[in-house]
Amino acid sequence: MIINNEVNGSGYRRPVTPMIHVSAVVLNDTAGRVLMVRKRGTGMWMNPGGKPEPGESGSDCAAREVAEELRLELERDRLVFLGQFSAPAANEPGHTVVSLCFLWPDAVPVSLRPAAEIEAVRWVTPDELGDPTLAPLFVESIAPRLGGHWVG
Repeated sequence: MIINNEVNGSGYRRPVTPMIHVSAVVLNDTAGRVLMVRKRGTGMWMNPGGKPEPGESGSDCAAREVAEELRLELERDRLVFLGQFSAPAANEPGHTVVSLCFLWPDAVPVSLRPAAEIEAVRWVTPDELGDPTLAPLFVESIAPRLGGHWVG
C-alpha cells in the first residue's frame, strides 16, 4: 500500500486516499459472460487478480493470481492489456485500487472452481452491471471497455 500526500495552497500536507496496486484479468466463457470472484469473508465481486510480488510485472502478477485463485494456467504473453484504471476499493473502505487490467483472449471453462482466498465464482452479463455487489473498478472502468468481449 502506498500513501500519497497532497500539498494545499498553505503548504500543509494532507494524506490522499491510500492506494492499493493490483493486476486483474477479464475471463470470458463461450457465452461472453465475465467471471467474477468473491474473496472469503467479503461481499463484493471482482475480477480475479491481486497484488504484485516485489519486482513482478503486471502480466506476471495477473497470470500468477489466476493460477492461485482458480487453478487456471494462463500464458503471460497472450494476455491483452486493457489499461490502468482506478476506483474506490471494493473491500477496503477509504482506499483506492489502481489496477493494471488484462483480457484473456480465449473462452475459459465454466467449471472453474475457487481456490486460495477465493470463496466463490460467478459469471455476469451486461444486464447485471447495476448489481451493487459488483466492484466499482469493474462497473465503472473495465466493463465499459469490453465492447464485443461481452459476446461469445
